[in-house]
Amino acid sequence: MGEENVPSKEHWLSIGEIAQRSGVAASALRFYEDQGLIGSRRTAGNQRQYQRSTLRRIAFVQAAQRVGLALAEIKSALDSLPEDRTPTRADWSKLSKSWRSRLDDRIAELERLRDDLDTCIGCGCLSLQRCNLYNKEDRLSTRGPGARLLNVGIPGEA
Repeated sequence: MGEENVPSKEHWLSIGEIAQRSGVAASALRFYEDQGLIGSRRTAGNQRQYQRSTLRRIAFVQAAQRVGLALAEIKSALDSLPEDRTPTRADWSKLSKSWRSRLDDRIAELERLRDDLDTCIGCGCLSLQRCNLYNKEDRLSTRGPGARLLNVGIPGEA
């Protein structure tokens, strides 16, 4: 096997260097690696080394988590990126466009929460029958008596 296809040593960073540059704890980096989000090689001393381009992948993971994507969705997005080169701005743009509707949904949910919050102050949620946050317009009563959900919104409703 020829060494000509292996990037030079300066393109590889230790886990400590990656952690310092990314602001992500080494334990989180190991977790990301276990989940298949990033990859490393091992030295003869069994120490992890990461390509410099891993910093972009870590930034992508962090941004995707802030949007609300699950790790499985993030992995799927990363798997669609080329492995033979550093992802380009066009690569990232294509992926981030798919998040737009997710962000729009979160914004709408936060606006609903903001708009309903003023009716909630002072109620102490003693009456979930009328709570605008957990049970707006008592939608859950159609499912029978007793506790039903403790989430904002009801699955299957728009």
